[in-house]
Amino acid sequence: MFRHVKKLQYTVRVSEPNPGLANLLLEQFGGPQGELAAAMRYFTQGLGDDDLGRRDMLMDIATEELSHLEIIGSLVGMLNKGAKGKLAEGTEAEGDLYRSITGAGNDSHLTSILYGGGPALTNSGGVPWTAAYIDTIGEVTADLRSNIAAESRAKIIYERLINVTDDVGVKDALGFLMTREAAHQLSFEKALYSIRNNFPPGKLPPIEEYAHTYFSMSDGDDVRGSWNSDENFNYVADPQPAVDGGDGHASVVLAEDEAAALKAMAVRTASNPDINPETGAELGSEKPQT
Repeated sequence: MFRHVKKLQYTVRVSEPNPGLANLLLEQFGGPQGELAAAMRYFTQGLGDDDLGRRDMLMDIATEELSHLEIIGSLVGMLNKGAKGKLAEGTEAEGDLYRSITGAGNDSHLTSILYGGGPALTNSGGVPWTAAYIDTIGEVTADLRSNIAAESRAKIIYERLINVTDDVGVKDALGFLMTREAAHQLSFEKALYSIRNNFPPGKLPPIEEYAHTYFSMSDGDDVRGSWNSDENFNYVADPQPAVDGGDGHASVVLAEDEAAALKAMAVRTASNPDINPETGAELGSEKPQT
């Protein structure tokens, strides 16, 4: 059960309207790294998790992400307040009004015209939100690693947004949201490493022959580190097909009638390398005079 509290999780103060900044903030409202995507990711994972402690954590963080969505939406709405009134009442000449909402070449006029200055479920480029942003796979160790990466990406977006505004109140609110991404990342890391057998994901063990092999798949000297060191891996400098010892060719066992049909098709569709047919493209092109 959810109940809306009529106060924001964090106090937001905006110094002045700024439609261009509002448009950029939509990245964290309806974008792939945004708060709605995070909330939906963690809600669906929590609802499907049978571990009670992990379920509580996921539901808590999902609910907090909705609080963050409210903060971002409030920022977008306040930053658009001036444009919203001017558009609704037509208080400026058309050209002046257009210039006031586009600012320094941004696309905020799309938000203002299409959504009346309110927060839209799009990213900053106007692309609608989609559930395709949610990459939950239903295997907890894989999903927790994905959550860690998602929180990391969201923190970076907040850093970039902080760097493009000089509005003290907006920077303060974004700093809070950025910090909460780092806190959530820590919770997810703790949850992941509290699972004793967390690597590799899933139940089936890797094939031992290839589990600690590093194939150098590029020409030239490799930079060697822990990711491909002899201490951690069997380093293969020049892997040749096929590494399993076979001939590297694909094969399939067919029934007699299937093999006969395949052979007939191959004969019927075979190319003749000895002919040079004139094509439609050649007939339609202008030939040089001889």
